[in-house]
Amino acid sequence: MADSLLRIAVAQLNLLVGDIPGNTDQLIAAAVTARDDHGADLIVFPELSLTGYPPEDLLLRPSLAGRVEAAVQRLLAVSGITLVVGLPDTTPDGLFNATWVLRDGQVLARYAKQALPNESVFDERRYFRNGDQPVVFEHLGVRLGLLICEDLWQPEPCRRVREAGAELVLNLNASPYHRGKAEERLALAALRCREHGLPMVYCNLVGGQDELIFDGGSFATQASGEVALQAPWFEAGLHVVDYDITTRRFLPASRAETPVDEAAVYRALVLAVRDYVNKSGFKGIVLGLSGGIDSALTLAIAVDALGAERVRAVMMPYRYTAEISLEDAEAEARTLGVHYSVLSIAPMVEAFSATLADTFAGLGKDKTEENLQARSRGTLLMAISNKLGYLVLTTGNKSEMSVGYATLYGDMAGGFDVLKDVPKTLVFRLSEWRNLQSPEAPPIPQRVIDRPPSAELAPDQKDEDSLPPYPVLDEILRRYIECDESAAAIVAAGFDADTVQRVLRLVDINEYKRRQAAVGPRITPRAFGKDRRYPIVNGWRIGD
Repeated sequence: MADSLLRIAVAQLNLLVGDIPGNTDQLIAAAVTARDDHGADLIVFPELSLTGYPPEDLLLRPSLAGRVEAAVQRLLAVSGITLVVGLPDTTPDGLFNATWVLRDGQVLARYAKQALPNESVFDERRYFRNGDQPVVFEHLGVRLGLLICEDLWQPEPCRRVREAGAELVLNLNASPYHRGKAEERLALAALRCREHGLPMVYCNLVGGQDELIFDGGSFATQASGEVALQAPWFEAGLHVVDYDITTRRFLPASRAETPVDEAAVYRALVLAVRDYVNKSGFKGIVLGLSGGIDSALTLAIAVDALGAERVRAVMMPYRYTAEISLEDAEAEARTLGVHYSVLSIAPMVEAFSATLADTFAGLGKDKTEENLQARSRGTLLMAISNKLGYLVLTTGNKSEMSVGYATLYGDMAGGFDVLKDVPKTLVFRLSEWRNLQSPEAPPIPQRVIDRPPSAELAPDQKDEDSLPPYPVLDEILRRYIECDESAAAIVAAGFDADTVQRVLRLVDINEYKRRQAAVGPRITPRAFGKDRRYPIVNGWRIGD
């Protein structure tokens, strides 16, 4: 490699929160590969790469500092390459979200994150003190400035690092995915580069962590904002870019294609399921396959995440289950090659009904009997989970979770809800997109997509008997949940006032139910999780 070039490796890694020894193993392996196989002079890792992100209250454990120190000593033993590592830095002044620069047994620089996000899914001020000083270090004659994630989104840290003499910025990130986030990041990085005349290396974390998905998509941009390196999304890897010290420009490097909306969402959901199952130690997945579109899409995602040999699908019919539902469920399972079984819930429902007959004497049938069907199914799935060590995937979508159109301890029973933040209208689009990826053997029968959605808990039941049409419902929900619009503002946008009031009331009164729902991956700017925290019991006027 020419003396005028600085070769930088970007380690886009999938790390396990809390596994400091295992994460350190990954960092060392990446550094050795970057040095020996790629001839890199310097390697950049993601934010808090030693602990994984977000470590949350693991940061409060008394043994944290000792574990980090032991990991740093292992990293210092790596020679011949400079490591730029994210870690929690315990100091007499408090705990900092930090970047350390390590080379041949020495700590060359220590930087503390200045902008600590404390909104949406972030609560870094609970744990960290903010830094207030820029850090610039010299390597092979290049003055390198350090930033960490949110520092890029605020103008002051960027201005400070430029004024401190940086000519190239290294930005460590754990930036979670939501729809459109990749484009936001690239646009902001380009803006900052143009504002300050500085090129930038942006290293992002990849992987699923509880409800968060980190999509990778690391990049390097010129001072003009032009992209020189673009790493792929949703997959770990080591990517190399050369910086010309003389011209102060990156040489052109690999450029991955940005996935379009449905492709990005689908890949995000697959990654979320794979990491949740594997990092939690489950042997595989079991789910109830109803013949409807939600369970069909969930099954396809599960197979793409883990392979058919680790997925079990169970059809649990009752007297209201349509014959075409039985046919379509079997067709889906056969096409995808999963283990498939049919377990009738009729004996269970009848036993429950007989046991409750005296208690319910004189009372007419209502939702109670419908819920017994769903809870019988939930009991069977949880029994299979317990016996086989398989995770139960629930199949409720965001539209249903929003308005409480689901049964506690029934179809809500399980450990992970892959569609929890996916509106019903997007469920249809994702199903159609997935079928296009396998046109010779589409996994979801077309009539599952075409049929009016139904929970099949009563004769000829359809979702629209209880809910507005999904295109209307989803847009009202988007405005209320993700945009915080009031009832008046939604009505002013052209929606029927009675419909708006009914939908918003359903959202508000079902907070208790969502609190008991399985965790699920976040794909929108506001999901039902870390970034939406409403009291269950409250007197706030509906719809405001």
